[in-house]
Amino acid sequence: MDVAFRLLELLAGGARSEDLALVAVDDPAAGPAAELALRINTTLRDHRRREAELSALFDTAGDLARLRDPDEVLRSIVHRARRLLGVELSYLTFNDPVTETTSMRVTDGSVSELFPRVRMRMGIGLGGLVAQTARPYATPDYLTDERFHHSEPVDAAVKDEGLTALLAVPLTLGHNVIGVLYAAERTPRDFTPDEIALLSSLADHAAVALDNARLLAEISAHSQAVERAEEAHDKLMDLVLRGGDLPAVAAAVADTLGGGIGMYTAEGVELAHAGPPTGAPDPHDVAASHHSGRALSTPDGWVCAVQAGPELLGSIVRSAAPIDLAGTADLVDADRRLFERAAVVTALLLLLRRSVAKAEDEVRGELLTDLLTAPDRNPSALVDRARRLGVDITAPHAVLIAHATTVPRRRLATAAAQHAALVGVHAEQVVLLVRDGSPGPLAARVSTALGAATGCPVTVAAAGPACGPAELARAHAEASRCLRALLRLGREGTGASMADLGFVGLLLADDGDHTAFIRRTLGPVFDYDRDRGTELLRTLEAYFATGGNPPRAKDLLHVHVNTVAQRLDRIGKLLGPDWQSPDRVLEIQLALRLHALQA
Repeated sequence: MDVAFRLLELLAGGARSEDLALVAVDDPAAGPAAELALRINTTLRDHRRREAELSALFDTAGDLARLRDPDEVLRSIVHRARRLLGVELSYLTFNDPVTETTSMRVTDGSVSELFPRVRMRMGIGLGGLVAQTARPYATPDYLTDERFHHSEPVDAAVKDEGLTALLAVPLTLGHNVIGVLYAAERTPRDFTPDEIALLSSLADHAAVALDNARLLAEISAHSQAVERAEEAHDKLMDLVLRGGDLPAVAAAVADTLGGGIGMYTAEGVELAHAGPPTGAPDPHDVAASHHSGRALSTPDGWVCAVQAGPELLGSIVRSAAPIDLAGTADLVDADRRLFERAAVVTALLLLLRRSVAKAEDEVRGELLTDLLTAPDRNPSALVDRARRLGVDITAPHAVLIAHATTVPRRRLATAAAQHAALVGVHAEQVVLLVRDGSPGPLAARVSTALGAATGCPVTVAAAGPACGPAELARAHAEASRCLRALLRLGREGTGASMADLGFVGLLLADDGDHTAFIRRTLGPVFDYDRDRGTELLRTLEAYFATGGNPPRAKDLLHVHVNTVAQRLDRIGKLLGPDWQSPDRVLEIQLALRLHALQA
């Protein structure tokens, strides 16, 4: 049989190289033909191997293209790299331009605890060389190769893993190297050009698959954020339409975005918060957000100005959170727009609250005006109007007037609202009705509180307690006299009632109410004489008429001296233990003289 035909027949049957070599042994003249057949066989075997590698590479590319999770793509890349090249270990590193470091992302085949945690400066090691040149590099012995920069921590990790031979290829997108893919052996090995090309091809497919997975993840996150924003917007609008308040809005935003949500006035006073605590925003950050009309990222989180046109109403703050619902430490665009939308809703609620407060102020102001100017016109209607505002004017109330020379009356009324059942501006005075039976101490407390709230001295005059429209109107007149007396005494920034001023208030007031002074000074004595038919008032007059001498007073009264002593003891119990002090004696004698003149 022809030798050439026999060799071709063996090649067609897939004979081994040994079978082809035997032909030359049997027939020495067939040597050249057998050598050619061996070369053809080697080429065919290489082609089959290459075909298998390409088939495996295409299968890998298909598998990678079907993956959607970036972490799954990374794990699949290193696993396929290890299988394609038949190596002991494969792994993947990524560069962080922000920290300028390179870290291990995923490994396959590692047995060391140190190696997967290795972190290095960019440009170190074989991978640093690959990342800088965007070209693949291989080394048969990593630790002795001087072509790249070594570092002790990295070399120690390589030793701990027992690695010797490494092949590193770049993962590139465009002109950017996003990572480095490695194949490694624990024994010396020279990687062939075909193996380098194969791993490079895998890296190219892997880079595209990884970028696709990243884009899909971003699209999915964006879609979820948009959907979440739409749901949150509907929820916020529903809250507003159902009369929800600021705490409810803050809770809804915190539930959607995560982290803590705080709402603040333009002065930085907290209005509401939900979730972890938030601090008042930096005024400069609020001003920047107000100027741009957008939310502003800060080291502590996010801040957005709450505004209505050019007017700054306040701010809304989101404290920094480890991760938000989209899986990032920052707000994605859709979440940022939701945060800005929450600021708009907050502005709407603040404007609504302002409108309601303004309307209530007008209603309360009208009630206060009618109560103090025409208390007898329709008292029952006034009582009903007050009750609809949550105020029972038939119960004892003190009437206070607050005065400050440097504070606008509207601002003073706003600050006074938290201290009063009813407050308003009447006759250019800030008037308060307070459910309290001790007007003097109450005036002092309110003066101190309003001074602290406004930063200016506030003078407060009080009268009462009074029940019903008529008594409240009289108490207001007394408080007005008391205020004039305080200002004439130079006691700005203090609080007092007429009882605290005594006869001095009567003298300094423009239209002193003598009857009120007499009643305030001797009222308990009048009541006791009226109810029991006694003569304590006459005894008091006789006592002072005789210079405080009971034996002489008994001659004027035509009673026994013991009777005078008993009456004086009763008077002391009615007027108080200090009724014979110099100041009280002066007031009592003045009240007795005025009473006698009126009689």
